[in-house]
Amino acid sequence: MLYTRKGDSGTTKDLRSGTGQRKSKSSCQTETLGALDELNSFLGLVKVKAAGLAWTASGKKVDRIIDRAQNSLFIVQAEVAGADKTISNDKVSEMEELIDTIEKEMPPIKTFFISGGTEIAALLDISRTLARKAERRVIASIELGEVRVGPITLAFLNRLSSLFYALARLTNHKSGIKEVPPSYN
Repeated sequence: MLYTRKGDSGTTKDLRSGTGQRKSKSSCQTETLGALDELNSFLGLVKVKAAGLAWTASGKKVDRIIDRAQNSLFIVQAEVAGADKTISNDKVSEMEELIDTIEKEMPPIKTFFISGGTEIAALLDISRTLARKAERRVIASIELGEVRVGPITLAFLNRLSSLFYALARLTNHKSGIKEVPPSYN
């Protein structure tokens, strides 16, 4: 059954307590899990849209890169929920290598850029902002004592938004679209 009616009063199961207790659906931990889920769900759309790209990023298909990120986000969600799971340092190192390789293909960043260009680039920019939001929610939950995650998880979340930014830039670059800085006027 897809519904239990237990949450009808605005509560959800407290995943960290392990006792079956209920907590507010507006708790910081629940908001954090929601932000991670929102990012992961949106990445599903980006992955579908990226499946048709003819080019690769450092020899990897973009939809496969996104799929790998989605699977890693499930580990983060489990850790935030209190499970004995954590991201490995290898996943962070792998992302850093990918970002570094992508950056070598493009001109250096000297300013902010207006999002857009191609549809995939715009979707990747939204992914970047959702990743930053999820990272902020994780940090807020840590500061309130509702969540404990390891330092590698925080590094992973920080790199994830950088990966999406690099992929958005690369998408426009491969499509021959120049980055447009804001005019500030």
